[in-house]
Amino acid sequence: MANPNLQAGLEYWENQEATVDGVLGGYGTGSLPRVDALSSRLLLLKMLPNLSTIDSPLRRLNTSSERPRFRALDVGAGVGRVTDTVLLQLMDEVIVVEPVEPLIKQAVAGSVNWKGVQSLQKGVIFVKKPLQKFNPVDTIAEEDIFARAGAPVDLSSPSSFHVVWCQWCLGHLSDKQLVKFLKQAKQALTADGLIIVKENICEPAKQGEPESVYDPDDSSLTRSHRTWIRVFEEAGLKVLKQEIQKGFPRELYEVRAYVLS
Repeated sequence: MANPNLQAGLEYWENQEATVDGVLGGYGTGSLPRVDALSSRLLLLKMLPNLSTIDSPLRRLNTSSERPRFRALDVGAGVGRVTDTVLLQLMDEVIVVEPVEPLIKQAVAGSVNWKGVQSLQKGVIFVKKPLQKFNPVDTIAEEDIFARAGAPVDLSSPSSFHVVWCQWCLGHLSDKQLVKFLKQAKQALTADGLIIVKENICEPAKQGEPESVYDPDDSSLTRSHRTWIRVFEEAGLKVLKQEIQKGFPRELYEVRAYVLS
């Protein structure tokens, strides 16, 4: 089986439309983006209830000045759809990592309309770099910053992510590259931080053995559930929760979210 080729993957995405519809393969104008974003926000709130922005009888909001600024890393972020509709709805700062220039330029252009950015309540930093060359443990150097938006983000302290969000991008890494990245991502978390992987799932091989399917169009891998579990184990990660995405078109691959620590 072939492994993903970085240059081939970049060339594929450079030729796709730099819109939500383009990054979602033509499913960006229907219900899929809304269903996906709602499910992702609910998952985050289940796992990190302190992100809630609404008072409840059971838990009062922490409105003190000591409330931390919650920070997320959004890798393979495309045009910033997840940052816009999920992460900035609940968090204060996002580091967006995307290697494809037309996509990251569109994300920067669209960020003026993202929640809290124009009012300078929330901050975003854009880094143009492929995951194969990005280490989330390292402090981001000024020369690696493609653009900034919103409030200033202090990058002086590494390993400060409450959430590392990986959606529809890890198929561009080989198993070896993926294990290495996940190990680094774990090191970059806060004490109670989480890695969330949300990806397509292919059918298992015979007898339920791990399987991966190579797509020559975009030079990516779609992994089976058993393959993902094996990768997580090799990376030293614990699966805290997993759930199958509901409400997507039936013709698509199953999509599963894994919450890891």
